[in-house]
Amino acid sequence: MGTILARMFPPKFRPERDIPDLSGKVIIVTGGNTGIGYHTVKQLLLKNAKVYLAARSPEKAASAIKNLEEETKKSAIFLHLDLADLPSVRKAAETFLSQESKLDILFNNGGVMMCPPDMLTTQNHDLQFGTNVIGHFFLTELLLPALAQSYNETQVPARVIHTTSAGHVFSPGNGIDFVSLKGGPERDAWVKSRTLGFMTPSVLYGESKIGNIFVSNYFAKTHSDVLVSCAVHPGPIHTELMRHQASLIQAIWNPLAFPAPLGAYAQLWAATVATPAQITGQYVVPWGKVSKPDKRALNTKLEAEVVAYVKEQVKDF
Repeated sequence: MGTILARMFPPKFRPERDIPDLSGKVIIVTGGNTGIGYHTVKQLLLKNAKVYLAARSPEKAASAIKNLEEETKKSAIFLHLDLADLPSVRKAAETFLSQESKLDILFNNGGVMMCPPDMLTTQNHDLQFGTNVIGHFFLTELLLPALAQSYNETQVPARVIHTTSAGHVFSPGNGIDFVSLKGGPERDAWVKSRTLGFMTPSVLYGESKIGNIFVSNYFAKTHSDVLVSCAVHPGPIHTELMRHQASLIQAIWNPLAFPAPLGAYAQLWAATVATPAQITGQYVVPWGKVSKPDKRALNTKLEAEVVAYVKEQVKDF
């Protein structure tokens, strides 16, 4: 059904036609070995960008890079990155900074979805919040010198694109239950207290996706002198992210979801075509439009609390 709808109502934005030549641009795409990230890298390579494909698995990255070479006749550069392990995030940033002085576009695209609650990061954070929010926040902060250098060289703001989701509406209460974000007895009690236990992975996913919006808004406000930052909902897309869902849910979802290449459209539009004034501090939806998130994502007090929490988690790494 998703494929049929895409054919009946094709997006107005077409990356092959609309993305300008990106020669000289240096770009990182996290989670670039699969799904939306893979198709993002593909379109960037076709437009002559220098692309670092950041991924956790060297083997999967190598396979993706080989396939991309066959499809584009261009080569992406592997950057080893495990967003669920903060020392790995630092090492990835240091590796990149040792090779490049500037970074024009950062796609904080990688992530996990609907994981069981017992899955935690190396530092004991909820796997979804730790990977999707904390890991990407830390990576962005470490890469700020290169993002600033891009502006210094070009007088054009660098861009940071944070992949969020309409699934942020599943976040609990006012948007974040802080007790749920890190492993331990309090979190275990929180999980057990959920009256609809099968919804817990969706709730935790919602927290991570509203967290992405908060982090995007934070960077948009605090570094507006050198960069633009926006949060992008890619749409209902058929990718490997649904692998943790029950087979029945997958059977319902997959026919309705859009093909993976379309998932790259909104973030490619925001990164390469939209003007800074259009997108900075905004919530972008398919297939290249600015919209409004759930009102809880506009809570500046909660945003400050979330950013302070995330900073506390990364300060020793």
